[in-house]
Amino acid sequence: MTNSSAAAKPEPEYFGRLHRRLATGGFAVTAEVVPPRGATLNGIKRIATHLREWIDAANITDGQGAVTRMSSWAGSLALMQAEVEPVMQFSCRDRNRIALQADLLGASALKIPNILCITGDHPRFGDQPEAKPVFDFDSVQLLWTARTLRNEKRLLSDKKLSVAPSWFIGAVENPSAAPQRFRAERLGKKIAAGAQFFQTQFVFDVPIVERFMQQVRDLGLDKRCYILCGVGPIRSLRALEFLSALPGVFIPEHVVKRMRGVPEDQMEHEAMELCSETIQQLREIPGINGVHIIASGWDDFIPEVLTRANVGKRQHDDPAAPSEHVERPTPASTSSSSGGQASAN
Repeated sequence: MTNSSAAAKPEPEYFGRLHRRLATGGFAVTAEVVPPRGATLNGIKRIATHLREWIDAANITDGQGAVTRMSSWAGSLALMQAEVEPVMQFSCRDRNRIALQADLLGASALKIPNILCITGDHPRFGDQPEAKPVFDFDSVQLLWTARTLRNEKRLLSDKKLSVAPSWFIGAVENPSAAPQRFRAERLGKKIAAGAQFFQTQFVFDVPIVERFMQQVRDLGLDKRCYILCGVGPIRSLRALEFLSALPGVFIPEHVVKRMRGVPEDQMEHEAMELCSETIQQLREIPGINGVHIIASGWDDFIPEVLTRANVGKRQHDDPAAPSEHVERPTPASTSSSSGGQASAN
């Protein structure tokens, strides 16, 4: 990856498998793994072994929904032990800037190649609403901090690092969230802060994504980042009600009618068909570089839905060479005028 500005150290050609897949023009697949509510790594390793041939990397969530589970770094190490590349989530909810910088350095020292910077859900929505939130940073400030550590080899205190960290920096976005006309600009704000790849919230309305990506292309942002759209199954009527109630998730009426129009015992089959159709449609949208599959608790879903969508197994050691090499400039080449005080909204 090239960088027009002087970096603290030469950047690797690829940060890891996920970056390599994207940088060489491949269609990437990531999945989400929720750490256990217990002191065991067995479940993570079992899921990793099952999905290893089908995904480029797996996210380990960081206190998703403000619910206490095993730490993201421990889950990331478990994935690596099972030969699956992790995307380690970093939430701003529970740690101040000192702890966040310390954990960022630790992730790199442990050879975790990908990080995902999120603001995090407020504790009032979780299982311990009386917990005190930190939110010393938001996601944009955390992105800027990660970029500063990696590319300028210094802490926010301006103290120099003995060894600069190295990871592929990710963020999240939601094309369906209101006001939709500003979502592409928000994406650009995160790119300016340091984001190199994005994973989106669930996508059930492809036309919304098409409009979002048109805005992204109009701003030239598709040349500055990689975008993986979030997809997943509506496995039951209960799941339909749950997903419909999630903030930022939009399920169009035609999808609701489709899922309510099949017998309960056929909903899993219909969910598989709907998701595979969505993946195929997303692949046709210019600027979409992959999918992020969210199907916790349904291990067999991912291999099956990818097969139906004509997305093959991963060839990690020798991914198929694209017809045209696609490269994105490192966001670090653009200085941030707002520094660590940017707002994520």
